[in-house]
Amino acid sequence: MRVCLASTSPARLMLLRQAGIGPLTLCPDVDEDAVAAAAAAERGAELPPAELVLLLGRAKAADVARRLSSEDPSFDGIVIGGDSMFELDGRVYGKPYTAEEATRRWREMRGATGVLHSGHSVFRVSPGADPVEATATAAASVTFADDISDAEIAAYVASGEPLLVAGAFTVDSLGGAFITRVDGDPSTVVGMSLSTVRRLAADLGVVWTDLWNTPTTS
Repeated sequence: MRVCLASTSPARLMLLRQAGIGPLTLCPDVDEDAVAAAAAAERGAELPPAELVLLLGRAKAADVARRLSSEDPSFDGIVIGGDSMFELDGRVYGKPYTAEEATRRWREMRGATGVLHSGHSVFRVSPGADPVEATATAAASVTFADDISDAEIAAYVASGEPLLVAGAFTVDSLGGAFITRVDGDPSTVVGMSLSTVRRLAADLGVVWTDLWNTPTTS
C-alpha cells in the first residue's frame, strides 16, 4: 500500500515520516487564491476558515489523485492533501511571507489564544477504479506566552522560520518555546492531524499500520 503526500510542506512530510510512513511527494497544481476567490464569489461572502481549509485541501488532493490515476495507472494506495490557516480574534492568517507582517502578527499573538484550522482530504486510488475521497477538518487552540519580548520576536522573525508557515509560528521547532498551551491534537498545529488522517484512511478501508514502510516499522 503506497502513500502520496499532495504537498511540498516539510512539516507534513516530517509528520508522516515520524509516524512510520515514507511517502511519495507531489506538488499539486492548484491556484489557491483563485479557488478561494471563486468560492467566495459563488457564496457572496468569504468562506469561514474551517470550510476554506477543507476546500483547498480537497483541491490539492484531487489534483494529485487525478494525475496519479493518469500517469501511474499501477498506483495502489492513498493520496493525502491538506491546508491550514490560523484564526485570531476573528481574523484568518495564512503565511506572512514578509518579516514586517510576521513581526506585526507576533505582537498581536503575544499573550493571546488562537485556533489553527486544518482541512484534510484522503483519496483511495486503485488501478482501474475511480478515486474515492474522505474528508474532515480538525482544529487546535494555541496559547502564546504573554512575556515574549520585542527582542525575542525580532530574533525569531530574523531566523526566517515564521515567514512560510500558517500563522507565522511552529510548535515543533524554534517557535515552540513561545507557546504555553495547545488544546487538541498537537500534530494539527504542526500541519496535519495524524489521528484525523488515520480515521479517514479507515473510512476508505485502509488500515493505518499497513502504510508503515520506514526501516523501523517495515
